[in-house]
Parts: sequence; C-alpha cells; structure tokens
Amino acid sequence: MSVTCPVRRIMLASEGRAFRVEAVQFAIALASRHEASIDVLSVARVWGSAFGFPHPGLLPSVRELDAHRDRVAAVLASFSQAGISGEGMVLSSRQPAKHIAQQAERRGCDTIVMSADRRRHWLVADFMWSQEPYRVRRRTALRVILIPEPAGDVPTMRTPASISETT
Repeated sequence: MSVTCPVRRIMLASEGRAFRVEAVQFAIALASRHEASIDVLSVARVWGSAFGFPHPGLLPSVRELDAHRDRVAAVLASFSQAGISGEGMVLSSRQPAKHIAQQAERRGCDTIVMSADRRRHWLVADFMWSQEPYRVRRRTALRVILIPEPAGDVPTMRTPASISETT
C-alpha cells in the first residue's frame, strides 16, 4: 500500500485488540518515509451503563488498563528503536470510533492506521466490536488506513465433535 500525500502525524489506534505486527511495521515505514511522528491510542472497553450512569462494575479493571498501557509502551519502544518519536495514551470508552476520530483530529493527525478484521455484512456489523475500524473510517474525514488480517487467521466455527472433546 502506497501513500502519496504528505504525512506529518500518524495515529496508530486500536479499539482494544492487541496491536498487530503488520500495522506497527506499516506505521513505522510510513513515518520514516515521510519523517512523521506517531501517536499510539488504545481504547479500553466500557461495557455499558446503569440507568445512564457509569457503573463501576462495567468499567475496565485496573488489570485491563495495565494491559493496554503495556501494549502502548511496547509499541512506543519499537518506535524509539526505529528512531521515530511518538506519544501514547489509553482511553476508556463505550464508543471507541468516536473517541479515536476525536483524538486524531485534536492531536493534528492526518492519517489513522488500524488493524481490521474482515468486513462483515452491514446487518450484523453494527453489533460487532471488531468492526470499529470501519466505523472510524465512516466517522472521520482523515485518511484511515486499515491493515486487514491475513487470510489464514479467519476464525472457524467449532464443530460439535471438537466441542465435546474439549469439555
């Protein structure tokens, strides 16, 4: 994938999944080609609300937030090894697409790089958390580059025989 427009600042974002190596490598290559800086954003999932108010049991736990911080720190370490400057942050949200787009615009990014599952049918995609990268693309006017999963990583359904073997 080639980007011909000038790039000044990149946001490598995740809606909660681990950062894929391909996405990190693409962001490093893009930043080094254009001498850009990279911001890293990971969103920890808030599971809902109780009567419109945040409920402590639905918020991400300290362990989840620490896992997100560790992922961001590992990505920033790989950037510093490549000689690229960057900043990282972790947010908690029920609407990651909205907050990823807002943070990218607020920080002056012109490109968002995200890992993405394969695109699902529109009828079921709105109910799936894994379709957030496509919602980010629809929500913002910034350039959004989605790094698809390799064809071999497509999840398969478990057969009844394999279910009974594991139980």
